[in-house]
Amino acid sequence: MTTQIVILAAGMGSRLGRSLPKPLTELSDGRTIMQQQFDNIHHAFGTNAKVTIVVGYKLEHVIEAFPDASFVYNEQYDQTNTSKSLLRALRTSNPGGVLWMNGDVVFDPEALERAALLVARDQSFVSVNTAKVSDEEVKYTTDAQGYIRELSKSVKNALGEAVGINYVSRDGKAALVRQLNRVNDQDYFERGLELAIEEDGLRVEPLDISDLYAVEIDFAEDLERANLFV
Repeated sequence: MTTQIVILAAGMGSRLGRSLPKPLTELSDGRTIMQQQFDNIHHAFGTNAKVTIVVGYKLEHVIEAFPDASFVYNEQYDQTNTSKSLLRALRTSNPGGVLWMNGDVVFDPEALERAALLVARDQSFVSVNTAKVSDEEVKYTTDAQGYIRELSKSVKNALGEAVGINYVSRDGKAALVRQLNRVNDQDYFERGLELAIEEDGLRVEPLDISDLYAVEIDFAEDLERANLFV
């Protein structure tokens, strides 16, 4: 079955202060953030991977830049967070699991090579960095079996941070859709995952990519740091 991949790119990205959608920000090697993501996707999953982009803010620029992708429109992009963008994408997906990523993450190509191993066995996961734990980032803890138990910005005694590359299995997708439908408009998609873990028994592995680079671009200094890697 062709791997289904979603890129969340509906937000306004106002903190970076650019006129175009944040995923179209150019990196030092001449590629945009999203082009780097596409290159990584094709490297790990081949050129036949089905990519759906959730668009909103200035969507025409994203559509023009990636005409071969499929698109889902979050018409409430200025009123909702990633939970509702992911919900729209999962509702329109084909049967089977879905890999998704935030559209503002610059990351090592090997991150998706590792992800592909878990996708191949249809294991839900959240990619994590255990090398640092910042207050403003989504953090996690695990249960006795090593699966993720808590997943939010308010986690105490966290083991690491989520980096924005995730997968939900075929059998877990319905529970995640149900929980994403429940959560508040301003919640991140991690809240839906946390509820599916807590209430539906979804088993989510932490995929450790601490030895690889993965930089979420929120501010100009994040972009400077990402450009050291590409």
